[in-house]
Amino acid sequence: MQLIDEMKENLVLAKKNSLIIRKFQALAYTKSYGIASELRYPYVGTVQRCNPQQEIVKNSGYLNIPKGDESALKSAVVKYGPVVVGINASKRAFRFYKNGVFSVDNCGTPDHAVLVVGYGKHKKQGEYWIVKNSWGSGWGKDGYIHMARNKGDMCGITSMASVPT
Repeated sequence: MQLIDEMKENLVLAKKNSLIIRKFQALAYTKSYGIASELRYPYVGTVQRCNPQQEIVKNSGYLNIPKGDESALKSAVVKYGPVVVGINASKRAFRFYKNGVFSVDNCGTPDHAVLVVGYGKHKKQGEYWIVKNSWGSGWGKDGYIHMARNKGDMCGITSMASVPT
């Protein structure tokens, strides 16, 4: 039996044409098999031998956030923790983001899966989502981006949002 980094592969590195399929495959995988904690199986980016005796957590299913409902997304983050979302990451401003609140017009259709891990409010730039990307700590603000919140579903952030329950 091998432990493969299923969550990273299926939740964060999804390609444009299979984003929805991979997201639901990953959520179904955790429902069936559970997931080990980061403490038990720290991410190393390679295939490892699996220790089936390790403690795992299983989810009972998943909740789809209504498209366009940023209030429901906020509630899900508060109640369940990180939420898997699809966003459009094709804009140059996104790819080279470093700081501030990311806000652009007409991002396009989601093509990349990320995690919404929280939210906040900047004095001058307004409300934002705290989003964890998979591109490593050298991208953005140590691997994170602050994306505008309550500004027209920025980059489709609620269009494919789901959370394990």
